Amino acid sequence: MENTIEASAPATTPEVNTDFEVRSLDAMCINDSQISHPWWYNLKYAAVGIFFGITLVKAEVISWFRIQEMFRLQSFHMYGVIGTAVMVGALSVWLIKRFKVKTIFGEQIDFQQKKFTKGNVIGGLLFGLGWAMTGACPGPLFAQVGTGATVIIVAILSAIAGTWTYGFLRERLPH
Repeated sequence: MENTIEASAPATTPEVNTDFEVRSLDAMCINDSQISHPWWYNLKYAAVGIFFGITLVKAEVISWFRIQEMFRLQSFHMYGVIGTAVMVGALSVWLIKRFKVKTIFGEQIDFQQKKFTKGNVIGGLLFGLGWAMTGACPGPLFAQVGTGATVIIVAILSAIAGTWTYGFLRERLPH
């Protein structure tokens, strides 16, 4: 007697992915985020975070003075760092698309176009205003606290409050 597995086609089309993320159409595919691990398994992420924080400190991108120099157009340092990051990101996306790179789980990476709205401009202005006022971009906030700038905890709490507020109001905001 043979064991057979019947596969039926889904009744509806798969949900359209509207974000830059990877989704598997195979319901049987389990990825790392769905697997339970012991607490020490996540230490690798802490190690990468510590390395990234040290890199931010050594590159002086967490320096309030460097950020102020950038906003006052007095120094190229931060523009060079940001420009390099943009170029590396663009090259990475191009390579992913060109060579059809898959995730470590074999899933296809699919980039979807985003619609430009006035919310992008408003959000960018708010982000830049907060960055200029606090001298802190969200990325290096924890590195700044790690260097002893504990006043940045106020910026961290403000970022959390802003994120929560956006999530709460998201459906009522203009698209």
